[in-house]
Amino acid sequence: MSLQFSIWLIVGLTFALYIGIAIWSRASSTNEFYVAGKGVHPIANGMATAADWMSAASFISMAGIISFLGYDGSVYLMGWTGGYVLLALLLAPYLRKFGKFTVPAFIGDRYYSNTARTVAVFCALIVSFTYIAGQMRGVGVVFSRYLEVDINSGVFIGMGIVLFYAILGGMKGITYTQVAQYCVLIFAFMVPAIFISIEMTNNPIPQFGFGSVGSDGVYLLDKLNGLHQELGFSQYTSGSKSKLDIFFTTAALMIGTAGLPHVIVRFFTVKKVSDARKSAGWALLFIAILYTTAPAIAVFARTNLIETVSEKNYNDMPSWFKKWEDTGLLEFNDKNNDQIIQYNGDDTINELTIDRDIMVLANPEIAQLPNWVIALLAAGALAAALSTAAGLLLVISSSVSHDLIKRIVKPDITEKGELIAARLSAFFAVLLAGYFGINPPDFVAATVALAFGLAAASFFPAIVLGIFYKRMNKEGAISGMIIGILLMLFYMTKFKFGWFGGGDSSDWWFGISPEGFGTVAMIVNFIVSITISNLTKEPPKEIIDLVENIRLPNDTDD
Repeated sequence: MSLQFSIWLIVGLTFALYIGIAIWSRASSTNEFYVAGKGVHPIANGMATAADWMSAASFISMAGIISFLGYDGSVYLMGWTGGYVLLALLLAPYLRKFGKFTVPAFIGDRYYSNTARTVAVFCALIVSFTYIAGQMRGVGVVFSRYLEVDINSGVFIGMGIVLFYAILGGMKGITYTQVAQYCVLIFAFMVPAIFISIEMTNNPIPQFGFGSVGSDGVYLLDKLNGLHQELGFSQYTSGSKSKLDIFFTTAALMIGTAGLPHVIVRFFTVKKVSDARKSAGWALLFIAILYTTAPAIAVFARTNLIETVSEKNYNDMPSWFKKWEDTGLLEFNDKNNDQIIQYNGDDTINELTIDRDIMVLANPEIAQLPNWVIALLAAGALAAALSTAAGLLLVISSSVSHDLIKRIVKPDITEKGELIAARLSAFFAVLLAGYFGINPPDFVAATVALAFGLAAASFFPAIVLGIFYKRMNKEGAISGMIIGILLMLFYMTKFKFGWFGGGDSSDWWFGISPEGFGTVAMIVNFIVSITISNLTKEPPKEIIDLVENIRLPNDTDD
């Protein structure tokens, strides 16, 4: 069976499964559209949360970035894994008990202010659109190679599929679709990793394989370090980023996790608070399977790539090389016209440009695995990107229809009208997301990291202080969110888009990258929020009583 036929078959079957589930579980009420009727089993919700969490950044781009950055790429592993633990332990049970299924709803009610709600909607839209840009970019990368279309066409195809089951099924359809997508993506991620681990180290467990001795009797990491040094790259197992930037980037990714609206809403799809805690535990287990495997895939892919292309004749390259060239994501510039590929850390010598987002996808092709494994990986990558994109679309639609229209613009809107507004919001959100997918600010993982920084800068202080600080009032929350999000947006656009006279990394403030600046903006948010709260009138007594109540450990099936 040819590779192209295998891809069409497996991807087509998985898409048919997702669409079938969406039709079966279509939402008939706003309760089902927003929170799946609060009837999802904790294990199923754990799988759906894991699929929602493990986006294209986790599946496609994280191992790719680690394969290029080595030690420096560990910030993504530490930040995203630690962030989920922070969210599950510190915030999820309290938010679930509060009973508001969107972040703007929590902020609007906790801070007794429609102005606070409006600011939260604005922040949620910025975070979600930045995040979804990475997902649509990931969809485009997958389609461009495996369905042999250009990236823009791939983005349009992905938009259509996500639009169908997000608009039809709402959270109910998305939840059960994400359960299926988790099964597909984790199987697709692990099978090639196990194959390659056996091939390179005779160890079937990838997590142990990349620290084992290879077939040549040399430890795999030592071999990769040697290859890097020979080719002029920095040593794979040592970093070049400053400790301050590593700390701030890891913190931004962790803290931003706890403020991500599309993950928080997942804890409202279960019956009670204890089920929210259980689903958080299951999700952590399901997430750990992929996250502990990603560093191994990074090492396998990097080693195989260097050995396959470095100092080799361009005309002898296998078919995968030429097909990735056709996508524009891999480029050979023969500077000395000798047809020999010079892959080197020195840009004046280097002739090969590789998009980091292709490393995981090209890995099984480089290792010459069977066609069905390559096709399975394509289906898994699409599942990862589409599952998160759907969750983000729901956040966008619920923020507009429930928090903006229902609570502020038109409080007397009927349930049917609200459902129509939610679906229309999702439709226009898909169109805008497609634009950002075609014109992303960076690689998938880097783009997503910016979304985490925005969430850290805006939501995290308002949520944490709203739960644990009774003196926190609306003036403090509104001021903190506005200053935090604007500061992060300024820094991000300055150094990612070159606005406001932006420069290169040598001009970063305190040497902190845009991916890590969310921590700085968050600290400023905390300072502003607490200072202004203590200089203005304290919250009403009913709000103080509400805060005390949600911190009590008793369960509820609300």
